[in-house]
Amino acid sequence: MLDLLSLLSFGQGGWGGALLMGALVTISLTLCCIPFGLPLGLLVAVGTRSRRRLPRAAATVFSTVFRGLPELLTLLLVYYGAQMGIQNILKRLGYETEFHINAFAAAVFAFSLVLAAFSSEVWRGAFKTIPKGQLEAARALGLSKRTTFLRITLPQLMRVALPGLSNNWLTLLKDSSLVSSIALVDLMRQTNLAVTATKEPILFYSTACVLYLILSALSGVVFNRAERYFGRHHQEARS
Repeated sequence: MLDLLSLLSFGQGGWGGALLMGALVTISLTLCCIPFGLPLGLLVAVGTRSRRRLPRAAATVFSTVFRGLPELLTLLLVYYGAQMGIQNILKRLGYETEFHINAFAAAVFAFSLVLAAFSSEVWRGAFKTIPKGQLEAARALGLSKRTTFLRITLPQLMRVALPGLSNNWLTLLKDSSLVSSIALVDLMRQTNLAVTATKEPILFYSTACVLYLILSALSGVVFNRAERYFGRHHQEARS
């Protein structure tokens, strides 16, 4: 038993440090998708509500495509497809150098598209909860569209959308394990390397399970506090 636990140590011959570094890559990848995926998802949701046919059609196609494709397929298309596409463009321009896309950047881009597609449905549902009378009152007060959105619409959207967005986050956190397919050394990749080297699959897969559950639990705490924060401010605004 002690020999098995020594494999998880941080000293020589232990895989503890490697697993924690892999977990850091996992959480870093997921966090990097938030500033791209959520605003893009909000933009897509606004597009689906547009009265103009072209923005509405483009937003609907984007949401349908990236919600319909498997996340792994999206990741592979971005990583290999973009690499090949840029390589062909460079050849046409007379450059014979090889072009390689950073695996981390490709994963952030691919999962941001997926997050945008799924979060757009959450945003769209949140839009429906905002009374039209508030927007009419804002126009009557002479508030600009930008001010109305930032001061009236967005805070209410956040309060209503947070439970759904928390589910999107947890899904993204789990889907990040797919990056091992493009040789990015995340938690799952480090776990597989440890299993291959030590022949102890139960120990390391159980450890990975615990680490993922810890990350999910911490995420739940953060989102619960955010929900209380926006809920409290909503009650203060109403009173």
